[in-house]
Amino acid sequence: MSFSTAMADSLSACLSPWSQYSSDPALAAPTVPLVPGCRSRSNSLEVEKWLAPVPVTIVTKASQLPPAFLHPDEKNPLIVGFDCEGVNLARYGRLCIMQLAFEDAVYLVDAVEGGYELMQACKPALESIHITKVVHDCKRDSEALFFQYDIKLHNVFDTQIAYTLLEEQQGKKWVPDDYISFVDLLSDERYCGVVYDEKEEVRSLLKKDPQFWTHRPWTEMMTRVAADDVRFLLCIHHKMITQLQKYSMWQLNVRGALYCRCFCATGDGFVGWPSPPPLSDFLREGEGRSPEEEVLAVVDVIPGKMGRIIGKKGSSILSIKQSCRADIFVGGAKGPPDKVFVIGAVKEVRKAEAILRGRML
Repeated sequence: MSFSTAMADSLSACLSPWSQYSSDPALAAPTVPLVPGCRSRSNSLEVEKWLAPVPVTIVTKASQLPPAFLHPDEKNPLIVGFDCEGVNLARYGRLCIMQLAFEDAVYLVDAVEGGYELMQACKPALESIHITKVVHDCKRDSEALFFQYDIKLHNVFDTQIAYTLLEEQQGKKWVPDDYISFVDLLSDERYCGVVYDEKEEVRSLLKKDPQFWTHRPWTEMMTRVAADDVRFLLCIHHKMITQLQKYSMWQLNVRGALYCRCFCATGDGFVGWPSPPPLSDFLREGEGRSPEEEVLAVVDVIPGKMGRIIGKKGSSILSIKQSCRADIFVGGAKGPPDKVFVIGAVKEVRKAEAILRGRML
């Protein structure tokens, strides 16, 4: 049996946090209100169940979360959809909500009401190798968790990275900054086929009211949108993992680990962060391709020189990206404003570092 098939076959055992208690009525899952189905549409019968109403719990105390999530266990692995919402979500912004999607329920962890204590209760799960967090673009979520709650997000299945790897498997040439948005990924019928009509409406609201996610009590729209941002991730994960080759799975895990720490650089570097998994976890010796070690480099920009790095209308940074097959990110307004982050194969990363430093001279 192949790695991807084995993973797919184990999904039903991993997804539900309450499956282990189903035989004991006293430990059955609590009854929570159903949130109306999202204002999305799909022509695919295969995703019909993901459009149905789901039980959603607004969590203000750790006791409201499934025990299997709070206490990660090698014998009871979980796969959960994951996302965060907030105000200017990054190190200096404010994380307001953390969304967790299981196969049969969604939990909205209210960091505004629950505060630091509630988020610390979630720390073991977010750092655990036994819980896979399915997320779309983990960088800023990870940054906010680290600087606001000292949580080192680990073991993510980043659907944005996975999409790029699947496209490369099918022969598409690498293009810098060719990252698919969550809305576009949802609408891709190969992975979900859901048109997320309400997302644009929420974006307009956020422009008018940047404090949207801080307001309490929760409105029906806030609850529905927060749930919709994660409830489809397990469907996408299921479709993707059956198609990813073993080498691509290794690349996905390595890049996921590097993306999690991307904006989390401190004076100590990345001390204490988990190391990316070795290739031997996915391939036996002599099987498949030879690995290209992938790394994360942090380039400190000389004060006043970021303009030379970026160039007029981004022309300089684009040129650098086109010269190196590596992902290059600038901290920007959300920070850190004086650093450039480069992720990729060692040879390409070193090339990018040399060009970046040359532009500063």
